[in-house]
Amino acid sequence: MFSSKLLIFGLVVCAWLGADEAEARLGYTLQKTDTGSAFVIVAGTFEYSDDLAGFREVVARDRPVVVSFDSPGGNVTKAMELGRLVRSLGLSTLQVRAAECASACSLAFLGGVHRFAQPGSIGVHKSSFSDTEGMPVNDAVSAVQQITAEVIGYMSEMGVDPGLLQLSLSYDSDDIRYLSGSEMTKYKVTTPTLPPLLSTEVEPEPSRDIKTPDGVQAKAEKSLQVPLARSGSVRHPKGRAPIKASENPDSKTIGEAQNGSSVQILDIDGDWYRVTVSGNTGYMHYSWVHVAEFEEDAGDRRYVQVKSFSSLSEAEAFVKQSPVPLAAHLAANGWFAVTLRDVYAEQEAKDVSNALKAHGLIAKDAMITLGNTYVRQLCCK
Repeated sequence: MFSSKLLIFGLVVCAWLGADEAEARLGYTLQKTDTGSAFVIVAGTFEYSDDLAGFREVVARDRPVVVSFDSPGGNVTKAMELGRLVRSLGLSTLQVRAAECASACSLAFLGGVHRFAQPGSIGVHKSSFSDTEGMPVNDAVSAVQQITAEVIGYMSEMGVDPGLLQLSLSYDSDDIRYLSGSEMTKYKVTTPTLPPLLSTEVEPEPSRDIKTPDGVQAKAEKSLQVPLARSGSVRHPKGRAPIKASENPDSKTIGEAQNGSSVQILDIDGDWYRVTVSGNTGYMHYSWVHVAEFEEDAGDRRYVQVKSFSSLSEAEAFVKQSPVPLAAHLAANGWFAVTLRDVYAEQEAKDVSNALKAHGLIAKDAMITLGNTYVRQLCCK
């Protein structure tokens, strides 16, 4: 469950960071969550001349529990100095994709006692060693070897697999490799534990089926065309779906079909399919059937739908302006559903949804769904 709590906290950090560009020199900005937990954002480029006294002062005065970064890198030695300071002060580090932590910044991140990062949020590559420019060749080689040895020692000191350096050295200084979640685990860039102060305890709400407006014609472009639903399988949040005598939720239930049961779709009447399933012919609501002709398939995982629009341009604008990572999907009725970008296990979806609502980052009427009515994702990767 710690991964969902990390996501919640990361999205809150993402909202505060916004789209501000990193400063030229290091700066330290204190922020607080709605529950009062303080954290520091370290922004800017690491320079050898940077004085870290300002960081110490912020920590001593405001007692933050987490450090996050918005930095393209800079001086390796200074980044390791900050990392050691972070470790000595007992702080944790957290990184989200919306903010940059690349090159030397990745070394500062490693200083956290507990370390958390979204996949793709930490970038590594070979150091440029610009400080060696103009040196005699032998001196330059010696300096590079010394810095490399210091980095290996630092990684070992921080409990990180020095193999991370080998991976970094395979990417030139004008290129960059953003680490995947599995790579972060492999090289121990992240840690498996979450400090109690980062917990976000929220009571889950029951999931609800999608209620979308009546049909709007899809546009003519191929990506906006809704395929004719012909077949599929039952996929209902309760594990089985009723078979109705007519296209009305209050009509007689003539049978039930378990999740995974094959469905033949005979006709479409508004939000209802006339189907043959489990030896019965009757009606099922379109949100109970995963349609084989639709491209989206999250299996048993859940989407968190935050809004819907009648036009793709409105949906795209909403997605791009949101501080929370979102995606837009073409729905079976021709509307465009906007969801959180990721999909989740059922309980995780409830936890994430409730926490984001509590922080005002998504609407109170956001709902959890299996996404059976989603045809394909259109925006925005």
